[in-house]
Amino acid sequence: MIDWSVEGVAFGNCNCDYGCPCQFERRPTHGHCRGFEVVRIDKGHFGDVPLDGLHLALLYAWPGAIFEGGGAMQAIIDERANERQREVLVTVVHGGETEEAKTHWWVFHAMSSTVHPALFRPIEFEVDIERRRARVVIPGVLEASGRPIVSPATGEEHRVRIDIPNGIEFELAEIGSASTKASGSIALELEDTYGQFNILRHSGTGVVHART
Repeated sequence: MIDWSVEGVAFGNCNCDYGCPCQFERRPTHGHCRGFEVVRIDKGHFGDVPLDGLHLALLYAWPGAIFEGGGAMQAIIDERANERQREVLVTVVHGGETEEAKTHWWVFHAMSSTVHPALFRPIEFEVDIERRRARVVIPGVLEASGRPIVSPATGEEHRVRIDIPNGIEFELAEIGSASTKASGSIALELEDTYGQFNILRHSGTGVVHART
């Protein structure tokens, strides 16, 4: 396989409740799964192709649980990427040059019977993982925001994290509330549902573990 790795920050929003059951090997809250994620690559390469500073996003939808398949996905790649960078980012987010089932991107692609052509668009992305806040704008495609969960009992911000030492997506994620509107091949209308804020470290052999 070609040697590659990406490290950066990620934000995602799906239609599950705040404690997304999928992270605990349970069925999705409403029986089906749809959402998106966006990543800012702070440091990355694919062979000799540098990927630092680029963004990518992924929209997805499944009629049931992810492992049951039959889903649809669509990658959105930073329009600032040159032709070669575009090619390799599509390869990576489609699970290419990756050991079987070692990243969530590989799984998402394997479980999707429909893979829409990638889009190349400007991606505005701001995130503060510690504060659980994010803002995403992909003109003509998607707008999303993330914020802390607020306790209905006290009105104060509630902080909770999910720790998955052997996961295929992240090691540790801050959980918040998020809302997303997306149109196009995969439409989303999410309001105050599961929001995920995390460091993302992926390679062709899986999650790169920075914690001991």
